[in-house]
Amino acid sequence: MAKIDRKQMRRRIRYRIRRKIHGTAERPRLAVFRSIKHIYVQAVDDVAGHTLAQASSRDAEIKPTGNVESAKQVGALVAKRLKDAGVKEAVFDRGGVLYHGRVRALAEAAREAGLKV
Repeated sequence: MAKIDRKQMRRRIRYRIRRKIHGTAERPRLAVFRSIKHIYVQAVDDVAGHTLAQASSRDAEIKPTGNVESAKQVGALVAKRLKDAGVKEAVFDRGGVLYHGRVRALAEAAREAGLKV
């Protein structure tokens, strides 16, 4: 039996999550991508195939303070942008990574900013 490397394992997990989670215009999917230095999130309407809002730690509004702190700022920013667009709820898509650290900080900050995730 062939060995499965990390990248393939994460891809399998990501696709397994995506089979269960779908975003709509009223309740978009918050898709998170975590790189070594930055974190990105976008609210996607899977029915229409459009991105409703996005935020990343590379935005001008985010002050570079550290990975977890930047993730909290990104979560609050995407929640604010979604509320301005008239969206109150979202489905969280962790993108195949563990719900821990920066990903968890982003989700909790979005909840604290008033978005129901």
